[in-house]
Amino acid sequence: MDNPVFLLHDYLTDSARRLPEKIALVCQRQRLSYAEIDARSNALAHALVRRGVGRGDRVAVFADNTIETVVSFWAVLKANAVVTIVNPQTKVDKLAYLLNDCRAVALISDGHLAAVLAEAAARSTHLRTVVIFGANDESRTGRLPGAVGWDHALQAESPAKPPIRRSIDIDLAAIVYTSGSTGDPKGVMLTHRNMLMAATSITAYLENVEDDVILNALPLSFDYGLYQMIMAFRMGARLVLERGFTYPAQVLRLIVDEGVTGFPGVPTMFATLAQMKTLGEFDFSRIRYVTNTAASLPVKHITMLGELFPRAAIYSMYGLTECKRCTYLPPEYLKDKPTSVGVAIPNTELWIVGEDDQRLGPNQVGQLVIRGATVMKGYWEKPEATAKKLRPGPLPGEFVLYTGDYARLDEDGFLYFVGRMDDIIKSRGEKVAPKEVENVLTNIKGVKEAAVIGVPDEILGQAVKAFVVLEEGVVLSDKDIVRECQRCLENLMVPKHVVFVDDLPKTTTGKIKKTELA
Repeated sequence: MDNPVFLLHDYLTDSARRLPEKIALVCQRQRLSYAEIDARSNALAHALVRRGVGRGDRVAVFADNTIETVVSFWAVLKANAVVTIVNPQTKVDKLAYLLNDCRAVALISDGHLAAVLAEAAARSTHLRTVVIFGANDESRTGRLPGAVGWDHALQAESPAKPPIRRSIDIDLAAIVYTSGSTGDPKGVMLTHRNMLMAATSITAYLENVEDDVILNALPLSFDYGLYQMIMAFRMGARLVLERGFTYPAQVLRLIVDEGVTGFPGVPTMFATLAQMKTLGEFDFSRIRYVTNTAASLPVKHITMLGELFPRAAIYSMYGLTECKRCTYLPPEYLKDKPTSVGVAIPNTELWIVGEDDQRLGPNQVGQLVIRGATVMKGYWEKPEATAKKLRPGPLPGEFVLYTGDYARLDEDGFLYFVGRMDDIIKSRGEKVAPKEVENVLTNIKGVKEAAVIGVPDEILGQAVKAFVVLEEGVVLSDKDIVRECQRCLENLMVPKHVVFVDDLPKTTTGKIKKTELA
């Protein structure tokens, strides 16, 4: 990249300058070049500015994984504004909350979501303009004051260049809302510098190149999915964008047809792959890396992925929205340290602290602390929540991230995730990490997925309760499950209650919703 890259959208403009005719995006059987995406995002950016969007204003994109969502992301940044992508499955009450929480002045959305967005928009106190795309987009705007159709917005005469550049790298680029499993969603504030540094670090250890073809079947509203696009555009690579993994055979065919080289996934996707009986029909020889985050991979899934993608490097990773990525396990250590989530990503530092805030030594469990340029600016207008997460660091005036996760480091400096601090079960006066029990459960032959929570118990304080999903055709009893756990776990960790379920409730990003289990 010859031109200086100071802002996030410079990734797009630089790749469009270098590789104007190269296909940047494959989505819904359409193929767009870098020049086309750059031009469309310029046009939309000018449309937003004409309709009153200014520097630092928040713009919500309420849509699925579509071409328009990709264009909108870059357009909002070019308009010197702040983008927040909202999952299309979001209901009216939550959408209204998000719009009012960040005081969004503009909303970009798909026409088929008109009923939801119309009611939410009516409750918004700051929304000034709505841009609608999709089938019959012009006909959908009548019920929405200040609404304009996508085609009409982009057809207006616009300069070839983006609007005047006013942002600098410490300005906000995005607000990414957490899932809100423990209360109202919190908006994680990320600056251009935060996101540039995260993309730079991750593409460095993944060794991404211009020739990569990256599959993304994860929601763009999920930061893991969003960064697949950002990293692809940084390198001038090609992004193959899917709406999800509901039809895995269809996605696998696309992987083969497009010559995909990078396959990011989450444990639920890999669990689905493990159940498929037709995997031998697909040629995955072009895939050179597979990544996982959201939760650590069970050992049996690591083995399965190694067999399915024999030429691919398998990366087990760990992170959280507040700093994007914390660690990655170099593939050469996968056999020796299969349950580790690795070492700090490049240009990041980590350590473990006890309750007295003193650093702990090897194999001592405490709270993980992250220091680096990827650490968020804070939670949007939530100073108390921010103060709990961002605390003074080693240098005067700096802040580091207290993750709220229990972890330990081994003698070699490799990290092992133990559990969420608010997820830990207190049984018999001792702490039980649900993740440790879940790892044993998912490695039992015939178990597809498992989740563990603590439930009140008069004698124990909290008892361990396991929810187990069996593979198709498998028959196991609760005694079988307990027997296997007794073989692998300390007595206080063995589930007192075992419940068999057809599936586990999940968020749209594939994380298990333990609040619903409780």
